[in-house]
Amino acid sequence: MKVPIARPLVGEEEITAVAAVMRSGMLAQGSVVTEFESRFAEYCGAAHAVGVNSGTAALHAALLAAGVGPGDSVVVPAFTFFATASAVSMCGATPLFADVDPATFNIDPDSVAALVRPETRAVVGVHLFGQPFDVGAVREVCDDRSLILVEDAAQAHGAEYHGKRAGSLADIGCFSFYPTKNMTTGEGGMVTTDDDALAERVRLLINHGQSQKYLHSAIGYNYRMTNIDAAIGLVQLGRLEGFNERRIANARYLDRHLAGTGLATPCVAPGVRHVYHQYVVKVPGDYPLSRDAFMNALAERGIGTAVHYPIPVNRQPVYESEPASCPVSDSLAASVVSLPVHPAVTDEELAYICDMVRELQTP
Repeated sequence: MKVPIARPLVGEEEITAVAAVMRSGMLAQGSVVTEFESRFAEYCGAAHAVGVNSGTAALHAALLAAGVGPGDSVVVPAFTFFATASAVSMCGATPLFADVDPATFNIDPDSVAALVRPETRAVVGVHLFGQPFDVGAVREVCDDRSLILVEDAAQAHGAEYHGKRAGSLADIGCFSFYPTKNMTTGEGGMVTTDDDALAERVRLLINHGQSQKYLHSAIGYNYRMTNIDAAIGLVQLGRLEGFNERRIANARYLDRHLAGTGLATPCVAPGVRHVYHQYVVKVPGDYPLSRDAFMNALAERGIGTAVHYPIPVNRQPVYESEPASCPVSDSLAASVVSLPVHPAVTDEELAYICDMVRELQTP
């Protein structure tokens, strides 16, 4: 049996939607993007959504719109994908690396508070692996210091924090629609906000700084989403809740059947809806196998695994000159493993994964 770590789910409906755009001749940004933006904003509970061509573009445009620039610093978690920090650097600002909570893997509010400097302009919290960070606690830090709060929701489409959806929890939110995310447009991203001025600024920045055609009032970028991407996104948005419910059901099965195996299964914070972009376990030091041996053993049995993420961002070569002590991030980078949880995993495959993990404990 082969169980891949990820398997994008696209079908005939997405193909039909793309074909309709192709036949229309309107391939670039247009009315299909506008419809997708409207429906995505409504889904998130945000006033505005602006489609872009990647999650990284969403972060970059959001930070620029918030006024982040040279001389500023922005607090980001050390345990996240590289783009969370690189988008700060792309603005000419300096990322300050906060450590994360050892249970949820999300940004630690106390670490955030300790890092804030006079030049700090914003905090980027990541809803890592599909679980919202402690927005209330981080928001309190931001409000006390007049900082912009950005939510990196690249892995959290449909996640909730105390009844509110990701994308409506901060001053501005950023999504990715990469193929393995909870929903996809092939490549793409979205910026969400309730702030009219921020939304207008994002729209300016993603379209070469054009306030009207051929009139450029700012230095901007070509970050536009295409109608082709949006057509896929509209179909995927309609399927998202079903995808997420399956991810949650798969995670609950793994929780039950991996109990007692020695692996530390995911911790879900009170009041949140975790949508399991990844199902991440920890391989503790007293486990019978090293992490690499565990992954190799599962690979031999046809089960895909991955490490998200093996090197904390503050330890990446490009950031080694920025001193940051993040011991929890270091520990997680050395111990976490992602197991298949995507909606295409069948009941039979879930049972097989758990049986094989248990088999590894047999002398």
